[in-house]
Amino acid sequence: MSDNKRSQAITQGAHRTPNRAMLRAVGFSDGDFNKPIVGVANGYSTITPCNKGLNDLSLKAESALRGAGAMPQMFGTITVSDGISMGTEGMKYSLVSREVIADSIETCVQAESMDGVIAIGGCDKNMPGAMIAIARMNVPAIFVYGGTIKPGHYKGQDLTIVSAFEAVGQHSAHKIDDAELLQVERHACPGAGSCGGMFTANTMSSAFEAMGMSLPFSSTMSAEDDEKITSAGESAQVLVNAIKKQILPRDIITRNSIENAIAVIMAVGGSTNAVLHFLAIAHAADVKLSIDDFEVIRAKVPVLCDLKPSGRYVTADLHQAGGIPQVMKMLLAHGLLHGDCMTISGQTIAEALKDIPDSPRADQKVIRAWNDPMYAQGHLAILKGNLSTEGCVAKISGIKNPKITGPARVFESEETCMQAILARKIQPGDVVVIRYEGPKGGPGMREMLSPTSALIGEGLGDSVGLITDGRFSGGTYGMVVGHVAPEAYVGGNIGLVQEGDSITIDAEQRLLQLNIPDAELEKRRSNWKPPQPRYTRGVLAKYAKLVSSASFGAITD
Repeated sequence: MSDNKRSQAITQGAHRTPNRAMLRAVGFSDGDFNKPIVGVANGYSTITPCNKGLNDLSLKAESALRGAGAMPQMFGTITVSDGISMGTEGMKYSLVSREVIADSIETCVQAESMDGVIAIGGCDKNMPGAMIAIARMNVPAIFVYGGTIKPGHYKGQDLTIVSAFEAVGQHSAHKIDDAELLQVERHACPGAGSCGGMFTANTMSSAFEAMGMSLPFSSTMSAEDDEKITSAGESAQVLVNAIKKQILPRDIITRNSIENAIAVIMAVGGSTNAVLHFLAIAHAADVKLSIDDFEVIRAKVPVLCDLKPSGRYVTADLHQAGGIPQVMKMLLAHGLLHGDCMTISGQTIAEALKDIPDSPRADQKVIRAWNDPMYAQGHLAILKGNLSTEGCVAKISGIKNPKITGPARVFESEETCMQAILARKIQPGDVVVIRYEGPKGGPGMREMLSPTSALIGEGLGDSVGLITDGRFSGGTYGMVVGHVAPEAYVGGNIGLVQEGDSITIDAEQRLLQLNIPDAELEKRRSNWKPPQPRYTRGVLAKYAKLVSSASFGAITD
């Protein structure tokens, strides 16, 4: 067995007797003290369908670890449901939960000197939270995704949770009645699993597979399918081998592997949140990565997959079409993937993909042929200008007009903006500004899925721009710009915008500009005063004191 510090410590010396005594009480026997101790970070809860099936996966992993000669120790970690808390004050805890998850996994694994950890998660922040901890600790680890939800069905259409949010806008625009709205709500989420399009959870799981920290094909499996249970067991076995060979996370999470992950995010049309999360993961792994690096990769990588929110298909369809390995092999074949990166199995990316064809099957429509992409370049553009000197993220897939100049409609919170949208006070050509929703100002950087979905539902997705220092759900699309930094709360220029000001969003020029003279901007800055913090005690107050700018990943350490 390779260097096994925890097990060696337990077996050496009489002073370790108390350690052994306590471990016997949780199931250890004489022959177990020299086995690797492996944590099972179990994100199971009934708070959200995303995590509903995780206990079954954790139990399978636990059994497989024992069978592979390791001693599992299961512990819990939290989740919150973005979809359920969306549009409420509770959504401020969503991004905060990423840090809580990371800190809780690090705390438990390091306190008990575990030899490895298998992290099992489902909802959006489970993935980056776990990977931040894994990168910090640098003990052998693997991530197991709980799986995607299968699509709901109504009137011949596939539904996702975003369908329900958009139906609210359709209802307010009198495009559907009360009965139709109720039917969409009843059918949108048919069972266990994370939100079904290429939203944040499926984006991050796909990126982890591309990075080599999860098994091939595992990131797009459906939560309720038997292969997901099987994959959890296989992941545990692979982890034990990684412990024996001392394959460490920082051997896998490198600059090149993160570039691979970003390339796949672009190719599948993934979530804006991936920018925030990978900046944080890179920081935890001591890998140099900046927000501008996403723009460099975007310019080279086409969008190959026709996936919701802006496309037609869901992640379960992608799995049937060949999954992430098919997308990766296409990128590798065209020189857009680093094939020499190591994976958790010990294989390189190129070795893992050697049996995957260079081109997608002709009998499916989810993954487009290389010469017929959805878009010639990636969909996550990094914009800069006097409204975002540190950079911001625009999701430009599925929009007809990549640029807009219009009058600012200014709102100090998501709630006040939503009220105006539902009251039909937003008109074509407007540029909606939602501010004081950033990492510090929110605090917690809420996702604006309710306003953006309402705009889509009302038919304004192509004619109204929206900018915010908050975030967007992976289910958002349209002319939307998030993560505007510096945020309003710390004196960013988004806080100086006045009602009716001319604002330009230009994805082609990668520009976010407030069209007023510099002298006027300086005059407004001299009169600006920081607002009082919205929370002075508790986790949100602590988070607001520690958190960095979104342009650095909203990190807290």
